[in-house]
Amino acid sequence: MSSGEPTGAGRSVSPDPSSHATNIYDTAEAEGGEDGDDMDFEPTTDDSEDAEFFDPTEDAEAEFHDADDGLSGVAIEFSLDDDDNAEEDGNETETEPATGNLQNTAQPSTTRPRPTARIQVTHSQILRLFGNAGLRNLFTTHRGHASGSRAIDEADEADDGYGGIGSRRTRRETKASARYPPIPSEEGKRLMGSGTFGENGYYEDKLRKRKDGLASRLMYRELGVHADSPIRASKLVSQGLIPSSNADTIVHYNARCYSGQFSDDGNFFFSCAQDFKVRMYDTSNPYDWKYYKSALYPFGQWTITDASLSPDNKFLACSSIRSIVCLAPTDPTLSADAPTLLDFSDTGHRSRRNQFGVGHSHFGIWSIRFSGDGREVVAGTSDHSVYVYDIEAKKSILQITGHTDDVNAVCFGDNSSPHILYSGSDDTLIKVWDRRSMGDSREAGVFVGHTEGLTYVDSKGDGRYVLSNGKDQTMKLWDLRKMMSTEQASKHDPARYSTGFDYRFMAFSENDYEPHPHDCSLVTFRGHRVLKTLIRCHFSPPGSTGSRYVYSGSEDGSVYIYNMDATLAGTIDVNKATHHSRPKDSDYHTTQYEMRSNRDPAAWKTCVRDASWHPNAPVIAATSWNGWGMSTGTCTIHSWNDGADDAEGEPKMGVRVNQRLEVDETLYDNTGTGRRTSQFRSRLRGWGVRAADDDDDEGW
Repeated sequence: MSSGEPTGAGRSVSPDPSSHATNIYDTAEAEGGEDGDDMDFEPTTDDSEDAEFFDPTEDAEAEFHDADDGLSGVAIEFSLDDDDNAEEDGNETETEPATGNLQNTAQPSTTRPRPTARIQVTHSQILRLFGNAGLRNLFTTHRGHASGSRAIDEADEADDGYGGIGSRRTRRETKASARYPPIPSEEGKRLMGSGTFGENGYYEDKLRKRKDGLASRLMYRELGVHADSPIRASKLVSQGLIPSSNADTIVHYNARCYSGQFSDDGNFFFSCAQDFKVRMYDTSNPYDWKYYKSALYPFGQWTITDASLSPDNKFLACSSIRSIVCLAPTDPTLSADAPTLLDFSDTGHRSRRNQFGVGHSHFGIWSIRFSGDGREVVAGTSDHSVYVYDIEAKKSILQITGHTDDVNAVCFGDNSSPHILYSGSDDTLIKVWDRRSMGDSREAGVFVGHTEGLTYVDSKGDGRYVLSNGKDQTMKLWDLRKMMSTEQASKHDPARYSTGFDYRFMAFSENDYEPHPHDCSLVTFRGHRVLKTLIRCHFSPPGSTGSRYVYSGSEDGSVYIYNMDATLAGTIDVNKATHHSRPKDSDYHTTQYEMRSNRDPAAWKTCVRDASWHPNAPVIAATSWNGWGMSTGTCTIHSWNDGADDAEGEPKMGVRVNQRLEVDETLYDNTGTGRRTSQFRSRLRGWGVRAADDDDDEGW
């Protein structure tokens, strides 16, 4: 499975009891030879594969739980070979035939053995024992510590046991930092100096050592000391304006937000939420947004997985875990209640269509993108395929079955040409497809380097550079000229380098990472966390930053912005900006995602799933799973403010609004005594069911 979308939670596999050496208890010697009812427990010291479950240092800190009452009748039978003990004691002790009774070998042969009860256990009872909630939590906590799981709050981590569910392939114990590429990256430095990724200054104030702030850059521009043209000097000024963590506006949703992007011209922004609505905003003034329309996916499954805006901004396509894409007009005067349906399972073959003329193949769509000319839509699907849909022909004109697992991300390589396609899959590979030379249905090349599945792929739009996010907790930059050929890639098994961990429920330790021996990427970025869901990454826009940076969302509630040499240029702490920015709903538990903590049943958590940098202004909009137990969502607007904590004029920073950008006073009621909006009622509205006291279908 390849999404933060639901399947059954990955439960840890109980260890096979037969793989452990049987522990021997001498009931006659226990507690100085008393009744033998209390036995001293001694863990096995066998060097078995499962010995890690019995670490004394971990047991000292573990939180134990009482077993269920239903296990009180379980009895265990132990057997003992007295010959070995007899040789150690130097005594010849008579032994009875193996009857399952324990003999006291410490006593002389003339002493009458103390009678002991025969205790038996069945195979089903052992399975019940290891399936008991108390033992399962104990093993989960142990496994979580052993894998080096991390969390925002270590105390909450210890209570949650987060990161311990499931199993993984362990790596050798070597220093983690030695296995990662060095930072700063030498190749990244070369790219920064090439002029392809932003401008470079030629003047450094070594005498006065002025801070390289906006005032200094403006002065250098006027003096003409930085560049040989005013245009380059202006770009040098703008590319250093990185938005801050303080949010200008916090847009609250009653459902988790999955994606949000500006249009190419910056006049339009859309956000997708789990209530199957895509909300559209006028951002022609990036500091003063206006809401004007929403579109509904009428029969989605679980959530809207992706959305894409046509190049002319006239249509918006959105997908769900179904084979159908909804195409809705963005014109506010046109209704979006009856969107055009694009059935990607319809390839024009009558044999694959039902009596209503609709394709009946069952697969979900994880990613979609419009082509540069707006005539086609490419999709990555759960049936390990890439589809290309022709909007005018109203059918899929191409199906590429070149992956062995879910295709989580797709994009076109060049904004001006629909021929080159990129696809990223859970098989850890990014494949390059040239539609002009696919007679043998093979890829043109492969990007090899990730050791876990891909979550997102973004193209710079120049037909050369590609950016990807992977579940191995790295983001990589690729050059089309350095891809691996199909023949070379076919010689390597990509699953060989994967740990097999489940990114939705487990943490990824740096000790688990092993670099791919055939990595052909240019630069590797790390520091952000790609967990829980398909977190996205992007190139910064050429207009406002000169493509100087790459950035990614993160499970820890921040947006990470990197220089091209893999050094960290800045972070936007969305969790801090939104912390406790809405009251706790009484029915938050109905949509809660984050696992509960023993200390706090519903801690405030943030996971930034997507972020978008405005093409013409130093503004970033971050869409997140956010709120109590991550049961709701936010879209936060962050702008460059030179480190100021608040705005001098109006409106003040940190304004809390609803999804229609209306100030809602109930969002400021953190005491829990005011009116609270029911998430259940909100969900009914998302399904088109109107509550009795609803005044506005688009309101809270």
